[in-house]
Amino acid sequence: MSQSTPDADLFRRAMGRFATGVTMLTTRTREVDYAMTASALTSVSLEPLLLLVCIEREGRFHDAVLDAGIWGISVLSGDHRPGADWLATRGRPLHGQLDRIPHHHGPRTGVALLNDALSTFECRTTAVHPAGDHSIVVGEVVSVTSAAHSGEALVYYRGRYETLA
Repeated sequence: MSQSTPDADLFRRAMGRFATGVTMLTTRTREVDYAMTASALTSVSLEPLLLLVCIEREGRFHDAVLDAGIWGISVLSGDHRPGADWLATRGRPLHGQLDRIPHHHGPRTGVALLNDALSTFECRTTAVHPAGDHSIVVGEVVSVTSAAHSGEALVYYRGRYETLA
């Protein structure tokens, strides 16, 4: 058995064969909304209700979410693809980045949540675990919604967005 480390590009391509849902991850600190597109979301527990997200340490969102201690998830439909593209753009301006995305602020935490999302979650951070170049952020769900409309889910597969009915 070989002891060499697998190639990172091959790993990225192989993981690209795993379809994941696409979300808008948000936080709010010092009266500024931060947002990013995220696919690394996992349900952790039903008692208590816990979710986790994985956030790159080098991105500006990382420090903001750790500072705020609160965050939101909006599960995206195919109609939200332009917003997902925008929030995945590196170097976009911080201020006003949600101006082109219809949203409201959650009732429990005040974080931005996407209007017409398939579902939304507001969370309070309960733990942060370092994991390579990312941090695993675990949060207790303090608010959840699920849309009456079913919509086509936006998924990320083989390096691009697709929809899943």
